[in-house]
Parts: sequence; structure tokens; C-alpha cells
Amino acid sequence: MLEQTRRQDRDRRSRRDQVGRVLLILVGLGLAFVLGMAFAQTLDDRPKSTGAETNVRTLTPLPQEAPMRTVTVTVTTTP
Repeated sequence: MLEQTRRQDRDRRSRRDQVGRVLLILVGLGLAFVLGMAFAQTLDDRPKSTGAETNVRTLTPLPQEAPMRTVTVTVTTTP
């Protein structure tokens, strides 16, 4: 009688373990599916490459020298 009770306990435990494993596998597959969908969404949301590229540079001015000569121009107007 005691041996039969142990066997029943083992069978119940074995069934519980199998159900637990199946549930764990299903949860793992669901998680992998959700992560895959999130990864695919990020690939869809990235900016598309147009091939055109814009570069912005700041140019520093060259040092200027003093002029060799100066010229004064006077303009007169007649009324």
C-alpha cells in the first residue's frame, strides 16, 4: 500500500514537472517572439539612406596684410 502511494506521488510530480516545462517553454517562445518583433520594429524605424551627404565646415579666415598703397576717390555732384 505504501509503495503504491509513492508511485502515485511520483506520477503526479512527473506530470507537474512536464506541465511546468511546457509552460516555461511557451513563455520563453513568447518572449523570443516579442523581442524579435521589437527588433524588427527598430529596423523599420531607422532613417533611410538617400545617398546625398551634407558636410558642414567652418573655415578660418587667412591673416590679412596691410595694403601697399591707399587711394582716395572724391566724387562731386552738381546741383
